[in-house]
Amino acid sequence: MDYVSALLPPVVMAVFFIGLVVTIIKSQGGPNKAKEDAAVDAALARAEAARQSDGTAAPGRG
Repeated sequence: MDYVSALLPPVVMAVFFIGLVVTIIKSQGGPNKAKEDAAVDAALARAEAARQSDGTAAPGRG
């Protein structure tokens, strides 16, 4: 019975991890995709504008 108690935690964690991955994959796209993409694009544009106003180069560009 020691093998059951040794294998149970990794099996339970694997099941939850697979469920998490499936949930993430299923939630991609859908009706809010354009809104989420616009929010990410706006945040990246703000970060790039702030970086350029500081006069620092983006990582990997200088």
